[in-house]
Amino acid sequence: KLPTVKMLLSLIALLSAALLASAAPPTCYSRVLSLSKEITESFKELQTSKAVDSCVETLPRLYLDIHNYCVLAKLRDFVAYPRCERVLELSELKEKARSLYTIMISYCRRDLVFLTDDCSALESPVLPPIEPS
Repeated sequence: KLPTVKMLLSLIALLSAALLASAAPPTCYSRVLSLSKEITESFKELQTSKAVDSCVETLPRLYLDIHNYCVLAKLRDFVAYPRCERVLELSELKEKARSLYTIMISYCRRDLVFLTDDCSALESPVLPPIEPS
């Protein structure tokens, strides 16, 4: 009976350790990366949505590359853009962009490495080729 209890306790300890390992908090980098992707996708959806105001068409292009130092200026400009205040989806998107900017300049300031400062790359990004399915 005793070996079975020990084996059961060992199994519980192993499963607990596995759960704790998978529940580790995200790193600053992973949080910034996921939030930038979420913002970029939300912006694409906003542009293609039929229910949005025509002012959305005049918004500056929003492509975010967190490895490009110019992304900070891009986020500031997007958040400060004066039009479209009445479009709820855009207000939510601006709030996410504001959060990303704050995370990048405050919490993750020392953790991020900018590989370039090519601002034009954020205006006309080179997208990866689409793989045939």
